[in-house]
This record gives sequence, C-alpha cells and structure tokens, in this order.
Amino acid sequence: MDSSFPLRKIIHVDMDAFYASVEQYDNPALRGKAIAVGGGHRGVVSAASYEARKFGVRSAMPSKTAKEKCPHLIFVPPRFARYKEISKKIREIFHEYTDLVEPLSLDEAYLDVTENKKGIESANQIAKEIRQKIFEQTGLTASAGISINKFLAKVASDINKPNGQKTIHPEKAEQFLEELPIEKFYGVGKVTANKMFSLAIYKGKDLKKRSLEDLTRLFGKSGTYYYNVVRGIHLSEVKPHRIQKSVAVERTFFEDLFDEQQINEKLQNLSEELHNRLQKNNIFGRSLTLKIKYKDFSLFTRSFTKEEYFSSPEQYFTTAKKLWELRPFDKAVRLLGLSLSHLNTEEKKQISVQLKIPFEDFE
Repeated sequence: MDSSFPLRKIIHVDMDAFYASVEQYDNPALRGKAIAVGGGHRGVVSAASYEARKFGVRSAMPSKTAKEKCPHLIFVPPRFARYKEISKKIREIFHEYTDLVEPLSLDEAYLDVTENKKGIESANQIAKEIRQKIFEQTGLTASAGISINKFLAKVASDINKPNGQKTIHPEKAEQFLEELPIEKFYGVGKVTANKMFSLAIYKGKDLKKRSLEDLTRLFGKSGTYYYNVVRGIHLSEVKPHRIQKSVAVERTFFEDLFDEQQINEKLQNLSEELHNRLQKNNIFGRSLTLKIKYKDFSLFTRSFTKEEYFSSPEQYFTTAKKLWELRPFDKAVRLLGLSLSHLNTEEKKQISVQLKIPFEDFE
C-alpha cells in the first residue's frame, strides 16, 4: 500500500433488507416469511426480505416477475414515514461517535472515525458498538465494512451480510483486491463486468496488469478509477453535507395510459408536485428531465436546460409537454416522471476539510 496516501478509518454501515426488516419487526406475523415491499398489481419491488431473496426476488424487479419466482410472496405497501423515523434514530447513533457521517440513503452511510468522539482506537470496535446499539434501539440488524477508504469499506460491508462485519486491514488491502472477483468491485455493473470478462479480466489481479493508458482507452474516465481502486487508492473523503443534485417525482399507473388528455393531466399533476417539493426547501433548478417507461418496460428520457431557473409549475408543465412530443414511440405508458437538476444547491457547495491522520491501531 502506497504510504504517501492518507490512511483513514472508514466504516460503511448498511442496514439488512431495511424496508422489509422494518415491516417484519413491526408485524410479527410477517417474520420468517417471503415479503416484498412495494410491488402489488402493477408496481416494482422496492425491497425484498432475505426469505424472498432466496427465490431470486430483488429490488426494482417487476412484481409480476417476483410473484413468478416466489408464488407465496407477500406484498406489503411501503411506509416511508416509518422508515425515515427509524433512519433518524440510526443517524443519531452514528453521531455519538463522529460528525463525519455521509448518508447514502435511509439505510446506509459512511463514517470517518479516524478521530472519534469517544477516543476509541479500534474502528472494528466502533462498528460493533454501533451495530449493537442499532439492534437494541430499533430491533433491526446492520452489517458493516471497515477499511482505509470508502471503496474498500463499501465492498467489505457485503461480505458477511446479514448481521455481520468485515475489516480489511491496510496491510492486507492489496492482496484482498487482487483476489476480488471483478463483478464485486463497487462501481462495476453487469455491462462493464461482461466487457471485462471478454478482455480476460476476472479478478483484481487481472485488472492490475492493465496499464492506465490501456484502461482509459477501453473505459474512458472510469479507466482511471479502476486503475486506482485496484491498488487501494480511493481518495474520496466522507462528506457530511452531501450536495443535492436533483429532485424527482414519478408515478407508476395502475392501468397503462395511452390517451393524450390523460397524459397531460398526469404531467400537470407531476409539475405541481415537483414545484411544491422544491418550494418547501427553497430549491431552484435549470434542467428538467422527462422520464417515460412504456408497457414493455423500455425507457425514454429527454432533458431541456434553461439559462435561468425554472420558477413555476406552469413552466415545468409547458416544458414537459414539449419533451413528451419528442418521444420516439406511441406506446402505452406505465410510468411518468419529472426531475430537476443543475440546482442552486450545487452553487452553495462548501469545501470540507478532512483530517488526515495515520493509523495507530486499525483493528
């Protein structure tokens, strides 16, 4: 490991099947059963319990497919207010140890505990304490990964799931990465993994043999990322105040829409909902994106960017209609969505200073 780069103590905490586990905890009749949060007649699965995952049920899977894989699957409507309530409790536990907490979603976060409020040397011990407190206060289990950077911590948190943790020690990081299957590298999706397989890159050690020039030629900007992470280099700091980059609203319809008047009504409703959400948080943006998912699950998105900020639901609606007219297909629609990016929040971005302290005792 190159000692010229800062070694931090980073923990990645990831709740186990969070939405589904909350439902099973709140309703004992669901415990031990295959359940899916979301789904129903027309939707997609938001989360699946471990009992459902054994049958191949996954998040973002159409409910029809999920039911085919697991005929006894129980669909439960989501309760986001409840998930947020529990997420808040979990974050309060994180902040008992450090203020360098970067939430990725309601159910996972990075923590930098290089220096921590309790003066505990062992990052491994901190992760154990946090997981125990989460269980005591919420009844839910969490998994954790501990290492020298965010990339390794994220990969590590998956290794002993559910209800476990894994430490990748700095001295063993390179060896671990060399043996790691390429599809397990965070940031390598199915398409990229298949491309790497075609290039005889199956593990980290195969990736490591490739030059920086070779990887950038094959994978563009991502090539630099792959070149670095396989060598244990990932300098991204834990950012406590993540900058919101977009705001989105979308609706999946009980019955497919084809009628132009119905589409206009839905776009108007989405425009008003988006405007209300933005207004509550004093957020403005310049780029509007229309998302259309068709009956056959094909997806179309198109964006329009203005010089000045959008400021009213009428402006969103007018632009959305123009983007709708650019659609390539006249097919039945199952989902419509609007999202706004190039936000004023990005202009308020503040530079955070991260302490760079060498490891004394990682374990």
